[in-house]
Amino acid sequence: MSDHYYSNKPTAAHDRKTWDAKLRGQTFRFVSDAGVFAKGGVDFGSRTLIESMDIPEDAEVLDVGCGYGPIGLAAAKLANRGHVMMIDVNSRAVELAKENAAANGVNNVTITESDLFSAVGNRQFDVVLTNPPIRAGKATVHAIFEGAFERLRSGGSLWVVIQKKQGAPSAKEKLETLFARVEEVTKEKGYRIFKAVKA
Repeated sequence: MSDHYYSNKPTAAHDRKTWDAKLRGQTFRFVSDAGVFAKGGVDFGSRTLIESMDIPEDAEVLDVGCGYGPIGLAAAKLANRGHVMMIDVNSRAVELAKENAAANGVNNVTITESDLFSAVGNRQFDVVLTNPPIRAGKATVHAIFEGAFERLRSGGSLWVVIQKKQGAPSAKEKLETLFARVEEVTKEKGYRIFKAVKA
């Protein structure tokens, strides 16, 4: 099975699904498809991150590995005077995220296909959000942390959701080598939400 949610061009046969989800008190309608992460509903990790994250209303936000868009679109509703850039290597996920942004009336977003940070350049952000692709391997996850650090303004924060059994302790150790302060904000059903603040 060479096709996975961090493939650039998924070959899985289309199997579109639509559902509603309530996130941060707002109802969203999402469409998803085969070949993208958590195609059947907002996964528990993403939902836990969404309910925990602190997004100032004028923030410049980056969602790394946006999938079909739940984290970034929820952030865009919170940053109603700011802007959210949403990136994913998976071209199918990017098209779904664009479709979901339009369907939910979210206009303060830019959604772009990007291999890690290739499409981001040196843009700077106040907040970076990620539900990292654990199955892509530790090197990829750590590259996301490093790239996020480089693109955060001083005082900016990286929010990460990761399962304890899928490497939360080593992820926290890596974050502590980069960031001035790392705190575990939430712990639920084996998931950890880390907030890492840049000096």
